[in-house]
Amino acid sequence: MKRVLIERNRYFDSVFLMRISHDLEQLSEVDRAIVAMATPANLANLRSVGFAIDESASPIHPNDLVIAVDAESEEAIADAEEHLQLLLTGPMIEGAGPPAGGPRPMTITEAIQLDPAVNIALISVPGAYAAREARQALQQGLHVMLFSDNVSVEDEIALKDEAIERGLLMMGPDCGTAILNGAPLGFANVVRRGSIGIVGASGTGIQEISSLVHRLGGGISQAIGTGGRDLSASTAARMTLFGIDALASDPETKVIVVVSKAPEPEVAERVVGALKKTGKPCVVHFVAGTLEATALDIAFAETLSQAAASTCERAGLTIEREDSIPCLPDLAMSVDQRSIRGLYCGGTLAQEAWSVLRRAGIEILSNVAADPKLKIQPGAEVEGHVVWDLGDDAFTVGKPHPMIEPSLRDNEVARAGSNAGVGIILVDCVLGYGAHEDPAGSLADAVRQATDAARQDGRELLVIASVTGTDADPQNRKRQVATLAEAGVLVAPSNADAARWAIEALQGGSDG
Repeated sequence: MKRVLIERNRYFDSVFLMRISHDLEQLSEVDRAIVAMATPANLANLRSVGFAIDESASPIHPNDLVIAVDAESEEAIADAEEHLQLLLTGPMIEGAGPPAGGPRPMTITEAIQLDPAVNIALISVPGAYAAREARQALQQGLHVMLFSDNVSVEDEIALKDEAIERGLLMMGPDCGTAILNGAPLGFANVVRRGSIGIVGASGTGIQEISSLVHRLGGGISQAIGTGGRDLSASTAARMTLFGIDALASDPETKVIVVVSKAPEPEVAERVVGALKKTGKPCVVHFVAGTLEATALDIAFAETLSQAAASTCERAGLTIEREDSIPCLPDLAMSVDQRSIRGLYCGGTLAQEAWSVLRRAGIEILSNVAADPKLKIQPGAEVEGHVVWDLGDDAFTVGKPHPMIEPSLRDNEVARAGSNAGVGIILVDCVLGYGAHEDPAGSLADAVRQATDAARQDGRELLVIASVTGTDADPQNRKRQVATLAEAGVLVAPSNADAARWAIEALQGGSDG
């Protein structure tokens, strides 16, 4: 039976509510639980999955909390509601939810009054209200990290123009990662301070580069997120250019790296022109893009790992490259079992893997393919080589993002083991603040299910992973790698290396 409850004027962060939804679904006799703010989009999503929402007596507003539970009995629903109240008022997750004590400001103005030293606002409210809150923060002299999406391009341009006029950062909308003065914000990793500055329109791109820089012995001065649309033709790299200028003026930043999905040529030209003017060594990586070789003091990297290595070298570090491919097992794959199945939580990591495989001549389909002929829509039933970005909005309607709660991706890994055409599974494992507390543990369980299913069918299955993060992250990269290795997963030094290993395994199989 399905039940919908509305709690009036009770706001919580969407990431916090997604984790609560998952926790409720673990209760006995609860088949589905969705706890979310009552935005029009969320209400429409609930109706689409069978929940009846009646607004005839009293309209529901976006600042209301909606609780939808599908359970086997009235007792189970009552238990879920009681457990929910404990989760909403208690410290279910470290660092999430309301503080245990002390003042809790309800507006930006109240927050500034409580602590006049604050200089940045992190905003995660429904998209219809995000621009208003961001504008208020800018007008009070605060830098802004806008996690919210569903903000119009027109509002984004206006906000960034106002921020630039005021000399402030306007990171977002849909900005999930930044590191400012050593403080990790959003989905960020724990990395040492150093001389390398990053400007990125890609959250997992920033995470992969900053983590690799840390592991290579370098450090990050600043990592400025811009939001995924910043290098579009309409937004015209407004915050990227502002970020480049800021790093150019920063005495702690000796080398600058820019990472983004491939922009329009005229936008790329503006970015490169701004980097040339800095007078500092620079590295550029446009994921799935094609660029010329080195121009003046700018290096164009083909992969995120190459960008990290090149950046460290330009910072004066001596590094040992990990380009070697291990001795891969002889899978003795049949002609019908030579497909690669990429199942990714990070959108940029998925697109990088697609790009590396595509450059090797592999016809690989993906919902993040840069080539329109190879682009597929989420939910499509396709065979052959496929890379899925499972963090795509189409996969996460009413569900947590797989970086937060990886069961969506883990289920796909387990299911791939029963696909007689799949011989190689490619996966990412993203660590850091905001990410699942043990992504390798749940992934390892799914890998065991997949490999067991394949063996029962007389087949071998190769699983190759990369782990984005550092040993200083809450999840500890070394421990996560060991968990995956114990489950039989080959763990590559980087996301690009994992894709290269898959190519080598595929080519070895085709020769057998």
